[in-house]
Amino acid sequence: MTFATLNLSQWLVEQCNFMGLKYPTPIQQNCIPRILAGEDCIGCAKTGSGKTLTFALPILQKLSEEPYGIFTLVLTPTRELAFQIADQFSAIGKCIGLRKSVIVGGMDMVIQGLELSKHPHIVVATPGRLADHLESCNTFSLKQIKFLVLDEADRLLEGHFDGQLKTIFESLPKQKQTLLFSATMTDTLNKVKHITSKKVFIWESNDKSGVATVRELDQRYVLCPSNVRDSFLVETIRTFRASNENGSIMIFTDTCKHCQVLSMTLNDVGFKNVALHSMIKQKDRLAALTQFKSNHIRILIATDVAARGLDIPKVELVINHIIPNVPKEYIHRVGRTARAGKSGMAVTLITPHDIKLLHAVEDTIGTKLTEYKVNDKEIVTILTQISVAKREAEMKLDEKNFYEKKIINKRKKLILEGKDPDEIEEIIEKKKRHKAKKKQVLENRRGKSSV
Repeated sequence: MTFATLNLSQWLVEQCNFMGLKYPTPIQQNCIPRILAGEDCIGCAKTGSGKTLTFALPILQKLSEEPYGIFTLVLTPTRELAFQIADQFSAIGKCIGLRKSVIVGGMDMVIQGLELSKHPHIVVATPGRLADHLESCNTFSLKQIKFLVLDEADRLLEGHFDGQLKTIFESLPKQKQTLLFSATMTDTLNKVKHITSKKVFIWESNDKSGVATVRELDQRYVLCPSNVRDSFLVETIRTFRASNENGSIMIFTDTCKHCQVLSMTLNDVGFKNVALHSMIKQKDRLAALTQFKSNHIRILIATDVAARGLDIPKVELVINHIIPNVPKEYIHRVGRTARAGKSGMAVTLITPHDIKLLHAVEDTIGTKLTEYKVNDKEIVTILTQISVAKREAEMKLDEKNFYEKKIINKRKKLILEGKDPDEIEEIIEKKKRHKAKKKQVLENRRGKSSV
């Protein structure tokens, strides 16, 4: 099957050929004709299976037949994914004069408002910032959109964005096509009834292996003590570099502060890298991603803001510095490598406390991880160096007051909600003191009973 057999216009087929895309993937083969026929659609397939083009191609065909703005709204959970989707629309729709706008946090709201007032064909947005625009200005309308797309739909519908989505959905017309796509879709199927009124075409990958990750992915683990995790991380990188000197590496960790400390530590010990997390300014986040994508820097350290949807062609290794608590997030993380039929490796650092989480991941993905061998003797030689570098990084962050921006934004939000931030902080402090006092009383009671 070719793109021409999917009822796509000749100009779109030529654009696909120009981009080196000659044969559609299974999700594209099954969903594109249904979308062109006007059906609502849910598509679920493994990472790297071409989900973005599955909705972009039919949308652009319909737009070329009836061009107006705002024609399509695409919602995504992360800023970086929003920019990536917009770039893919631009690459294919350039020949029809496509106008698009990316509406995400961290960018100038006034400039974004002007863009929306000019009615671009495609609006790609994160829910929070788009909801802010809908509540604060009336220079644009979403009442005429033809398509609503939820990319990484399971993340959007899991509860964190409910307030913003309610605001957005109230601004949309009843008559529209709703398209939902993700690599892990199961927990959204019941919720989709609330946002679509038509019969839905549901397509899920019929991979009979029962493995939720692609077969080209080599999945390993490194068992390490929790207090020397960072030293094992460095040795894992060194071991990989011994056989793949220029391979690109993505390292995932759990919090913004861990991400920044890890980045500073590795830079200090000679592993040049960039960091990507939500406490970094948006322009710096995009710059870091560009440096990594262009192979100018070959190590990217990130939180889960980089775990979903990002298509970085040449990632040879993904390292889970800390294993995620939710197994499906593991699937999204390791999906940054072994994409579009290429091979790749994922290594997860496991402490004795993480064994249950490891088993939960293995049960979810339907395969067992094998051990990745590193040299324990080498770890002993670098242990002190890594510990000192990490401590210095932590001291520098403390001096910069790392969470100052987060505290300021939290106070702003409370003020906008009509609340007194000082009063709220006082209540929180009282609760903390009460909790600490209660804990102390319980400990004293236990001490007396043991005597």
